[in-house]
Amino acid sequence: MDCGVITSKTVLLLLSLTFWAAAAGLSYVGGYVINTYKSYDNFLQDKYALLPAVIIICVAVVMFIIGLIGCCATFRESRVGLGLFLAIILVIFIAEVSAFVLGFVYREKVKTDVQGTMRSVFEKYDGKNPESTVVDYLQEQLRCCGVKNYSDWTTTQWFNSTGNNSVPLSCCRQDVKNCTGRLDQPQELNTRGCAEELQSGLQSVISYAMLVILGFAIVKFFGMLSVCVLTCKREDSGYQPLYSGVFA
Repeated sequence: MDCGVITSKTVLLLLSLTFWAAAAGLSYVGGYVINTYKSYDNFLQDKYALLPAVIIICVAVVMFIIGLIGCCATFRESRVGLGLFLAIILVIFIAEVSAFVLGFVYREKVKTDVQGTMRSVFEKYDGKNPESTVVDYLQEQLRCCGVKNYSDWTTTQWFNSTGNNSVPLSCCRQDVKNCTGRLDQPQELNTRGCAEELQSGLQSVISYAMLVILGFAIVKFFGMLSVCVLTCKREDSGYQPLYSGVFA
C-alpha cells in the first residue's frame, strides 16, 4: 500500500472513531439549545426555531452505527462498504450544512421574534398566573427588568392596579438586601431591558451550535475525500484485501 492509501485509511478510521464522540457532542449541543428555548418559549412564537437542534439530535442518534460501518468498511476495504459509508457521510454532511444555514437564518429572526412577543407576555403579568412565573424567572436569571428598561413596567396593568410605584421584586439586584422594587430607588434595580439580554443569550447559543456543526461538516468533507482516494487506489493497484465477508 502506498502513502495515499495508508493516509486515507488512517483518516477514515479516525473519522469512524470520532463518530461516537461526535454523537455525544451533538446530543449535548442539541439538548442544550432545546432546553434554552424551552425556558423562554413564551417569548418565541416560531417553534421552527428549534429545527436546527432537532436535526442535530437526529444526526447524533445514528452516529454509533455509522462508526461501526466505517470501521468495518475501512478494515475490509470493501467497495460496497466504502460506498455505503460515503453515502452516509454525504447525507450527514448535507444535513449539517442545512442545519448551519437554518441556524444562520433563525439567528437573525430571533431579534424580531423576541421583540414581537415579549411585551404581550409582560402585559399579562399579575404576580400569580403562569406568565408571571415566566417573567419573574426571566428577570432573575438575566438580571434585567422590563422589555427595554425598567420603566416599561409603568405602562402595565399590574403596575396601575398596585398603585405603590414599584416593579416586581424579580427586578431587584441580587447584591441588594431588603429591596422593595420602588422606582424612586433605581440603584436597587436591574435597569437593563430583558429583550436585549434574551436576544443576546439565544444568539450566542445558536452561534455556538453553528460553530460545532461547521467543524463536524469539515471533518465529513475530508472523510468523503479519503473514501474516494481509497476506492480509486484499490481499483488502480488491483490488490486484494486480506479481509472478506460482510461488506465484500
